[in-house]
Amino acid sequence: MQPLRYTIRMTHFTPLSALAGGALIGLSATMFWFLNGRVAGISGVFGDVVLGRAEARAPKGAFVAGMLVAAVLVGMLVPASFGASPRSIFTLGIAGLFVGVGTRMGNGCTSGHGVCGISRFSLRSIVATMTFMLVAGLTVLVVDHVWRIS
Repeated sequence: MQPLRYTIRMTHFTPLSALAGGALIGLSATMFWFLNGRVAGISGVFGDVVLGRAEARAPKGAFVAGMLVAAVLVGMLVPASFGASPRSIFTLGIAGLFVGVGTRMGNGCTSGHGVCGISRFSLRSIVATMTFMLVAGLTVLVVDHVWRIS
């Protein structure tokens, strides 16, 4: 077994765009809460659009459509915002499947627990966020440095 080798990756640290993005995420979660009386957990919102009751589909569908339209607009206005993925489409598909299963098992996702739950000081959300951040870090370590999957 080879020893772990760490490489330094160059990043494009952009604190202003990160701050703006975080503010917009917070604003959208707040607006969703005030307009619907529910937490804006994206996995739950998307699940309700696909599998939910008919009366829940319209407002939640508008929320999902707004996210998609915003991504398309940003892609058209600032094409450099979306770079090529360092992973294959197969790997991304498997990762997405694991994320979907994990959000069902954890009764929520990063937006539900990490953004909305922590801001409400929910102990369950704090524990969930710590758990999936730890697992995400370990996954990157194993995939990038042990298995070397690309």
